[in-house]
Amino acid sequence: MTKPENVTPSPVNIGLPAGKMPQLRVMPAPSDANVYGDVFGGWIMAQVDIAGSLPATRRANGRVATIAVNSFLFKNPVFVGDLLSFYADIVKVGNTSITVYVEVYAERNRLAADTVKVTEATLTYVATGEDRKPRQLPPLESLLHV
Repeated sequence: MTKPENVTPSPVNIGLPAGKMPQLRVMPAPSDANVYGDVFGGWIMAQVDIAGSLPATRRANGRVATIAVNSFLFKNPVFVGDLLSFYADIVKVGNTSITVYVEVYAERNRLAADTVKVTEATLTYVATGEDRKPRQLPPLESLLHV
């Protein structure tokens, strides 16, 4: 069998990002996977959306709605039993919108502590009011005094 060109193997045991706290940590269950034990991409996407919405909600000081999945890359498969850590950082703020970059790492064979980056994505959220229509984001200064 020949090796495909321009394919670099993903690093194993890269560790979790130093000095950062995950927004979300979760372990997929057998019901989140196909018969081969591979976790469904849609399940991972839902968890990424939840993780990304957490800093967006804090910045908006209230309700947000996902308006775009700007990019989504599955770098490695996720298996039942992996412990997933989701890291999310705000990368852009507009008048009503917040763009968040999310990275997902899987800790495998936790006794051997193998860690693999499995997913990265960029999502955009819009702050919404009670009427679920877009609203202006509060000034950053007002959030610092809360």
